[in-house]
Parts: sequence; structure tokens; C-alpha cells
Amino acid sequence: MIRLFIALLLLTGTLSAQYSGPADMQATAETQQLYQRLRALMQRGIMFGHQDDMAYGIGWKYEHDRSDVKDVCGDWPAVFGWDLGHLETGRPVNLDSVPFDSLRSYIRAVHERGGVNSISWHGNNPVSGGSAWDTSLAVAAILPGGSSYAVYTAWLDRLADFMHSLKTADGISIPVIFRPFHEHTGSWFWWGQRQCSTTEFRTLWQFTVNYLTTVKQVHNLLYAYSAADFDDDGGYMERYPGDAFVDVIGFDLFHSGSAEQYLRLLRQRLEVLEAVAAINHKIPALTETGQERVSAADWWTQILLPALRPFRLSYVLVWRNGRPDHYYAPYPGQVSGNDFKKFRADERTLFLQDLNQ
Repeated sequence: MIRLFIALLLLTGTLSAQYSGPADMQATAETQQLYQRLRALMQRGIMFGHQDDMAYGIGWKYEHDRSDVKDVCGDWPAVFGWDLGHLETGRPVNLDSVPFDSLRSYIRAVHERGGVNSISWHGNNPVSGGSAWDTSLAVAAILPGGSSYAVYTAWLDRLADFMHSLKTADGISIPVIFRPFHEHTGSWFWWGQRQCSTTEFRTLWQFTVNYLTTVKQVHNLLYAYSAADFDDDGGYMERYPGDAFVDVIGFDLFHSGSAEQYLRLLRQRLEVLEAVAAINHKIPALTETGQERVSAADWWTQILLPALRPFRLSYVLVWRNGRPDHYYAPYPGQVSGNDFKKFRADERTLFLQDLNQ
């Protein structure tokens, strides 16, 4: 029914009049190009992404020009996910021990090869000093007038410095997708559903975007709004900060139970996402997914791909290959490796080589 509604809107022209650029009206030319490229590539297929793909894999770390994905299928992902957790504290490495200097190099390499960079931020709790998973109340305290406002703006200053440092060899700012405060409909992070009111979350999002764009003049970001659990469009949009503050919309859903349960939830939420994206003129993506240790040998072509096939999405990103007991993409010899090659060869999936054709 929802997909029929979208088709009718398109047929009648209701969705035809829309702003065709980033939410940041001062976005750099390269950032505008990335925005238009994400839209254009959706007509060809769904880009495949992997978190920390170039930084480490199963049995290796910080090796030059390596990737578990590339080792298995002969091609790089199209989308590369990174994280800035601990940047706010001034540490030289992020929460997964990747040096920030290396992150800059990886992001530049991806850009030069024609790939897409997406950056999340598992920032520490700015009030307690604990991790992102410390759910002590914090959001109200970091808003203007709050007791920890100065702490948070200092963190944003560091964040802005990092974004400004993302340059090509010619000094051109590299455009990236920035995905802060993700999985906010859950309650496992300090910015989660039970840790702040709807108004507080929206204000936090809007303030963060305005501070970065207006005060710090950061104009190389596309902003991604990424939920966790929701049942319908009302649940998804409850904390939406507004079209002027968002470019990409998505959600995170992992295969942790039965295949049937995962597929049911994934299809249900993709249907909602597709409708919301069409109505609000945003770019839809499955911003995190995967099955830990990919135990199903045919997971890629018999579970993930059939669920994605009916929908028009920008990209799907699986989580990182952190340890032998914690990985989401295959590596050489892994049980789903051969199936992943078939996934790579499918006309609906886009890897790096596909982007450069």
C-alpha cells in the first residue's frame, strides 16, 4: 500500500517539485557533486559498504592497500564507513584504536579512487566522561545554557578541525557523509530515546548542524539521520530534526535472531524508509546491517539481496571485521566467501569498480 502511494505521488507530480541539493546551502561544489552522485547511482543499483574496511581485517591490521572484501571478491566496497569516537577527547586514536592521522589518509585514498566516505561518531558522554554507551543524562546539559555546553562546543571545535583537515593533494575539501547520534530510537547511547525528550534531541541535532556550518564554516558534509527500532513512519519521524538539517535517511538493523524475523523487520522498515524518503526528498540507505560471523553460507544472495532487491536505496553498509569472533564481511576462507562473490556479481550491487565505469 505504501509503495502504491509513492507511485501515485510520482505519477501526479506531487513529488516532482523539490530542492535538488544538500541541506547545507553553502555546501562546497564537491559536496553538491557527491549529493547528486548519490542520487544518480540509485538509478543503477545499491552501493555496498563496509566499516573500517581499509584499516584492519581478520588476521591483519594497518597493512597498505588491503581489504578483507577485496581479498575475497577482487573489488573494494563502494562505501567506506569510519568512526570519530574519542576524537572529542583529544586522543590520537579512535575507539577502535585507528589513528586519526591514518583515518585522514584512508578517507583521501577512498575519495581519490572514486569511493564514498561515511563517518559516524561514538562520542563519549560529555557529562559523565564515560563511553557513548554510558546512558547518564547528558543532552539537556550540553544545549545552550546547559552546564556542559562549553564542553560540547569544545568537542565540536575538534570535530570541525578534523573535517577541515580532510583535503585532497590540491587542498580541496573532501566531501563525506556525517552520521551523528545514530540509533537514537534505541536507548543504549546517551542521546537515546529514554535519555532525552523529542524536543531536546531535535534541538541537539539542529544546534550541532548550525554550529558546524555557521560558526565553524564546515561545508563538506552531508548529514545522515539514522534510526534503530521503529514500527511505522510516525515512529521513524518522531525525532526528525527537519528537512533543512538532513540529507540521507536510514536505519540500522542487524541479523541477530532467526532469518525469518530479520527479513520481516528489514522489509517492513525498508518500506517505511522508502516512503519517508520519497515524501521528504531524502536519500535512503541501510546505514548498518549484517550477521555477526556470517554463519549462513548463502547469507548474501539468499537473505540480504532478496530483501534489498525491491527497494531503491543509495547504499547498504555492513559493520566492521574487528576480531575472529566479531566480523560482518567475509575474509579468505570464510564460509560465505563464494556466495559473496555472487553478491558482488549481481547487477543490483555496486562496488568500487562499478562506480568508475
